[in-house]
Amino acid sequence: MLRIDGSRARFCDGVSRRNFLKIGALGIAGLSMPQILRAEAAAGVSNPHKAVIMIFLPGGPAHMDLFDLKPEAPSEVRGEFRPIKTNVAGMEICELMPMLAKRADRYALIRSMVNCSGDHDAFQCLTGRLKRNMPPGGWPSLGSYVAKVQGPLNKAIPPFVGLSPKMGHMEWADAGQPGYLGIPYAPFKPSGEGKDDMVLHDVTLDRLADRRALLQSLDRFRRDVDSSGMMEGLDAFDQQAMGMLTSSKLADALDLSKEDPRVVERYGKGSPANRDDGGPRLTSNFLVARRLVEAGSRCVTLAFSRWDHHGRNFPQLREDIPLLDQGLSALLDDLRDRGLEKDVSVIVWGEFGRSPAINKDGGRDHWPKVSCALMAGGGMKTGQVIGRTDRLASEATDRPVEFGEVFATLYANLGIDIAKTTLPDLSGRPQYLVDGFQPIRELV
Repeated sequence: MLRIDGSRARFCDGVSRRNFLKIGALGIAGLSMPQILRAEAAAGVSNPHKAVIMIFLPGGPAHMDLFDLKPEAPSEVRGEFRPIKTNVAGMEICELMPMLAKRADRYALIRSMVNCSGDHDAFQCLTGRLKRNMPPGGWPSLGSYVAKVQGPLNKAIPPFVGLSPKMGHMEWADAGQPGYLGIPYAPFKPSGEGKDDMVLHDVTLDRLADRRALLQSLDRFRRDVDSSGMMEGLDAFDQQAMGMLTSSKLADALDLSKEDPRVVERYGKGSPANRDDGGPRLTSNFLVARRLVEAGSRCVTLAFSRWDHHGRNFPQLREDIPLLDQGLSALLDDLRDRGLEKDVSVIVWGEFGRSPAINKDGGRDHWPKVSCALMAGGGMKTGQVIGRTDRLASEATDRPVEFGEVFATLYANLGIDIAKTTLPDLSGRPQYLVDGFQPIRELV
């Protein structure tokens, strides 16, 4: 029986009118679902389905230990890892990523990311902006812009989903803020505190493993509601809200038991335990992200592990890099095999790089002067390296790339015209999605 706690007068087997309307009002981040649907409709007609998967590496990954190794540098800089050749001539990456080395033709490496803010959070990677001179309400994240401009592809699937779990340093767990666009364009978060975003009675995502019982409850609820005639009293948006709440499409996308076990095995499980103040190493979230964009989400953000290694840098990376290698390689294969490679853009990066010199604790410290990124899919020209650093990986010496260029590229891949698209901030002033940047010319 599907009902809402605290009900008194009930229809049929326990559904009251008052509590039925409460179901229709359940929402995301405090806003009712009908309000969200009205706001989405106001954003205009949805475009053909393109999507972005953003994989944030919290804490700042050591660029010279992953994608920009310097084997000729002094020992106190080059570290313990050695580069290996990839299937692209002249491109080398860390020896702990043999799977990605075989797939280098399907991604591009940016070794010269500059203008990092130095802030220890996900903000710049989610917005492409610095925090200074923000408009009233703050800068929206990419996912919020996309939800506003393109709207939902399917009413049962949120256009913007954040998979980042709880962390000790919650600034790394930020899935993306809506800024001046407002709560309707915040990410739907089906993990951590966001599990309460999907509540039908006391059935949450924690209990979605029992899919048969849930679907049976929903079927009975639909029959009871239809027979009562209550659906006729709701406007179209309330009916859409009910469709989203009772549809199995979102729940199915989040339920890995629906996936081919061979595909699940390819991604691996990772580790559910948080690393210090960072997040868990859930390679399975890469698969959830693919399932969400395939179901209709336009932007999925996730955070993977913790890369803030001021000490024990190399033992920590020996644990984390192979997991990233497996999960990301599986994602690239999966997108190709399912015909999504040209439509789904993948970006992997952190908030800054790490210091070239290894400190007394065997770690590397914060280094906002330069960092790296990996971009794949989206119809981009892959199989190349963009930019170059000096012999110590301390500064960009060739083709510096700014965050705004990456975002301009992602918007272009999504089919959004950044030259013409503006949205008003809370003062009514029109704001461009990016200011003064063009897509990365080597990629488009």
